[in-house]
Amino acid sequence: MAFFLRMKEVARCGHRILNTYGLFPRTTIRALSGTILFLQDLRQFKRLSGRRTDWTFGTLMPMLEERDSQSGVASGHYFHQDLLVAQRIHAANPRRHVDVGSRIDGFVAHVASFREIEIVDIRPLDVSIPNVKFVQMDLVAGPDTQHTAMCDSLSCLHVLEHIGLGRYGDRIDPDGYRTGFTNLVKMLEPGGILYFSVPMGRQRIEFNGHRIFGLTHLLEMFQHHNLEIFAFSCVMDDGSLLRDIAITGDSIAMANNLSYGCGIFELKKTAQAAAHQF
Repeated sequence: MAFFLRMKEVARCGHRILNTYGLFPRTTIRALSGTILFLQDLRQFKRLSGRRTDWTFGTLMPMLEERDSQSGVASGHYFHQDLLVAQRIHAANPRRHVDVGSRIDGFVAHVASFREIEIVDIRPLDVSIPNVKFVQMDLVAGPDTQHTAMCDSLSCLHVLEHIGLGRYGDRIDPDGYRTGFTNLVKMLEPGGILYFSVPMGRQRIEFNGHRIFGLTHLLEMFQHHNLEIFAFSCVMDDGSLLRDIAITGDSIAMANNLSYGCGIFELKKTAQAAAHQF
């Protein structure tokens, strides 16, 4: 079993390297098949159009891979985490919600559609977005006095796994994720809720893309900061979502043995957590 899992990881790595250099074997095969159908459709369309003059042909734009696709993507880490956490924030209606580093064209856009959201990122943002306020800040450097205990609701989705790997121009630091998480807790008021997600499964680093966290390691990190787990959901290897899972020996073992899942947590900052950070 371990051998086949290792081979699957090697195949994923090879596929990612090919994609990085613009080589997409699966796309090439589908495109060749799609080209034949495209030419057949073009010939038929021109025949049925006859000598019509109300429409002229512009540049051809072959779309070769969508004939057999579904109407949209409704699975995977980002789809489930963005929708689930946005729904929870809508229901909770916090006084002030701040996000650190999550996708602007996903989760942030979801939340900004119904309320104001403040976002923090190490990278600049050069556009103005309705309902969105932006602050540029390095999470590892830590919040200043103005940004300590700044909000009653905080999110950080699919971010912490990158910190310290240099992928986004941040400083190389094997323990950067620990410092980043400590600073997240500092940004939250006592009693506030942290919506937090990271890739989850067999714990490892896939440099310099990301870390995959074991659930056991995450639980130890939450306990170290005296955070109460309000809710736990999990995106499975097949992209499906298990909502509101009880944390038991069985669920911990299941999560630790995923290949590339995603843990989605709602964590409450207790009074002990507030005392612990100072």
